Amino acid sequence: MRLPAWIGVAMLAGCGDQPAQRSHGESRAAREQAPEDDGMAECAIGASGAWARDCTVEVVGDMLIVRHADGGFRRFRLLRDGRGLEAADGAEPARLTISGDRQIEIVAGPDRYRLPARIAGR
Repeated sequence: MRLPAWIGVAMLAGCGDQPAQRSHGESRAAREQAPEDDGMAECAIGASGAWARDCTVEVVGDMLIVRHADGGFRRFRLLRDGRGLEAADGAEPARLTISGDRQIEIVAGPDRYRLPARIAGR
């Protein structure tokens, strides 16, 4: 799936170990509605997996690594051409959709992830 060019790499800038930077002009309401950036992500692992906030997220260079509570993981390559990301290894492609105002959902095989995102132009 090709995402609109306005999404860009800034979309995943909120993922990682560092707290999100907030502008001085950002309202309290906007801060309260912002997704939590604590290095954790909601995930549903496997076809019948229930959503839980127990996957860790790490960004290393142009790689986004999502680690499952059971020790498994998925690696995604952050793209700079407006598509967002792609599966870095394995045979299953990653599908990315915008899920809410400040969140994306990634589907790779039977696994699903919801990550905080800053989407350019929104």
